[in-house]
Amino acid sequence: MRQDPLGLLSVLQDGSLRLEPLAEHHREPLREACGEDAAIWEMYGISYDSDHFDESFTRLLANPDRLPFAILVDGDLAGMTAWIGTNLEWRTAEIGNTYLRPKFRGGAVNGPLKRLMLAHGFACGLKRMFFSVDTRNARSMAACEKIGALFEGVLRNHMITWTGYLRDSAIYSVVERDREKLGL
Repeated sequence: MRQDPLGLLSVLQDGSLRLEPLAEHHREPLREACGEDAAIWEMYGISYDSDHFDESFTRLLANPDRLPFAILVDGDLAGMTAWIGTNLEWRTAEIGNTYLRPKFRGGAVNGPLKRLMLAHGFACGLKRMFFSVDTRNARSMAACEKIGALFEGVLRNHMITWTGYLRDSAIYSVVERDREKLGL
């Protein structure tokens, strides 16, 4: 059973951007969204392509280590994101499992959604939030830098992806002392 003692999985909203807990009723709109960029799944640890979508979506909803959101813009499902591996003792969490439909890429959605999550994470008592990005994904690394996350280094062979690829992960973080500088 999913535990959320900090209240991280709450509806978050900023204007037309809304993050709501991912649920079964998001399955079909998310399947459609994930199908718009089949090539991107080669860089993800888990695939949500048409051949793997149902299994991955079901596992995401059942995974007690992930607190997933549906991302909506003006009511249109734009993608998904999640809190991953929240550590209550250390007050840390990863923000990941993020996918945006191609039409929502380019900064108009990702930056505001990450800032919304960061502000909410700090309000819930987190002291450190981080992003783990495949080093092949230059666009995501640039997005981390654009929101003000600090590059900490690369974890070599950090994970084996669904394709069997030995992934190196670039780690970026935002910590409590960054709040003022980032306007959070």
